[in-house]
Amino acid sequence: MSTVEAPAKARAQIKERTLRKDNWRIYPLSMVVIFTAWVAYATVRAFWGAAFYVPEYHYLTPFYSPCVNEICGDAAEFGTFLPAGTRGWIPFAAVSLPFLLLFRLTCYYYRKAYYRSYWASPPACAVQEPHKKYTGERRFPLIGQNLHRYFWLAAVVISLINTYDAIRAFRGADGGFGIGLGTVILVVNVILLWAYTLSCHSCRHVVGGRLKNFSKHPFRYWMWGQVSKLNERHGAYALITLGSLVVADLYVALVASDTISDLRIFN
Repeated sequence: MSTVEAPAKARAQIKERTLRKDNWRIYPLSMVVIFTAWVAYATVRAFWGAAFYVPEYHYLTPFYSPCVNEICGDAAEFGTFLPAGTRGWIPFAAVSLPFLLLFRLTCYYYRKAYYRSYWASPPACAVQEPHKKYTGERRFPLIGQNLHRYFWLAAVVISLINTYDAIRAFRGADGGFGIGLGTVILVVNVILLWAYTLSCHSCRHVVGGRLKNFSKHPFRYWMWGQVSKLNERHGAYALITLGSLVVADLYVALVASDTISDLRIFN
């Protein structure tokens, strides 16, 4: 007659924080450096209030789009509601900036990145975390992460505005059609932003979620498949777009401040 041992009353404990042999600290430490540097740069530029627009070629930095301050001039394509006196303490893109920040802050990839890097919750897979308990995203403020799908909708609208800005950048010095290095940079940035936005998990759910039978919805199934392919690289697009936003903003700032001249390709 066989006997069954009673289950252990406590989990087995090991002295080591982790048995991993690889350098798992590289990811959380690198994310701290990248995110901190980006937030510092973006904060300064958002409140700078200058060198954001090149009227000759319609180069508008994505950090200020849509521009809603009275001193935006021709860059205020969608009207203004902020008086000129708010320069320096309210971002010119006060309409879009909060939604873009919340979209990225609630993004599944960014959650993983800053949970591990800033909160060490946990710092890496199979690594013991310093927190004694975990309540998940069921309480304030983390319960707000569930609003990500709605911030995604706002991000789609803002991406459309950025696309309009990129199209407007196909302008020459004489007012006709033209292409400059700034045009190329703004277009590439918009393409990458769309890649990040459309690779979002929420987009995948929108195009293919709530379907019980894919065979009855072949187009949505095809769309779901394409978004799923993009979704595999969602984390890469999340980081790449941080870089493309800085490059686009910095180039516009340098041209707008007459630090450099725009390299013209045509007209």
